[in-house]
Amino acid sequence: MEERILRMLRRTEGYLSGEAICRELGVSRQTVWNIVEKLRVQGYQIDSAPRRGYRLQSGPRQVVREAVLSYLPEDFPWRDRVTVLPEADSTNTQLKVLAAGGAPEGTVLIARRQTGGRGRMGRDFLSPEGMGVYLSVLLRPECPAGELMHLTCAVAVAMCDAVQDAAGFRPGIKWTNDLVAGGKKLAGILTELGLEAESGAVRYAVAGIGINCRQRAEDFPPELRQRAGSLEMIAHREVDQNRLAAAMISRLQEMAGALQAKKAVTMARYRRDCVTLGREVTFSWEGKVLEGRAEDVDENGALIVALPEGGTVKVASGEVSVRAKNGYL
Repeated sequence: MEERILRMLRRTEGYLSGEAICRELGVSRQTVWNIVEKLRVQGYQIDSAPRRGYRLQSGPRQVVREAVLSYLPEDFPWRDRVTVLPEADSTNTQLKVLAAGGAPEGTVLIARRQTGGRGRMGRDFLSPEGMGVYLSVLLRPECPAGELMHLTCAVAVAMCDAVQDAAGFRPGIKWTNDLVAGGKKLAGILTELGLEAESGAVRYAVAGIGINCRQRAEDFPPELRQRAGSLEMIAHREVDQNRLAAAMISRLQEMAGALQAKKAVTMARYRRDCVTLGREVTFSWEGKVLEGRAEDVDENGALIVALPEGGTVKVASGEVSVRAKNGYL
């Protein structure tokens, strides 16, 4: 009921009468008043005026489940599988436990704060309360693990779409899993698979995404300020975290349906968004630190690097960390 009233208020310019709300929802004026009061407690600024009704001024600055759902269609297939937690050690870690217990595809966990957020190669991902969207989704693709090598790339493209939907600009992708803009990292992605021990078939896939939303430069530790940024630093305006979370969920649901059938299209879009291509990079290879030029990304997401002495190597996402020769990108 709360998300339905929010949806009605958003589509109305000016005030929406209590009578109109009652008529559409089939409830009493007292029920409408009670729901509006509940929304105000959650952080919504809702004006009310006699004989005029209600007007939505602004939403909460933190992620609220009802607010996220109000941005999704009423028939959205995953809406009943979305949970918002005040705090989690890691949404990926908790979702893997639910996956092992039989949770369905489309189960989504969002934490307002993570105490043990994780990135690739064991790195920490800072997840302070109210500063970003920290979200994980459970997928259950029916295929061998070898057919999901491009999963991180697919998630990255979907998250570029979501940021464009909610923040009004399209970030780039630093191979393989960072969203970037203005020379700074805005988001990280961590995908993890659960496999059948005997067959090697995929039991589940968990995709975790952390997107910095509200930070200013001084909110990052000194050692990160040169390469970390946020959506608001780039957009120069406040970004609705609930709208962003809804956009992320919606784009992930689209991605899940096209993961195998539209792999070539997804990888073509990934190449267009990948800012690493065409740059000089350094990377580890067989115990050595090498330099080369990032030329392409293959159909499974491996980076193809041309070496100065001739020839190319394929760098797999799980093996190394790639850096531009002159900085983070």
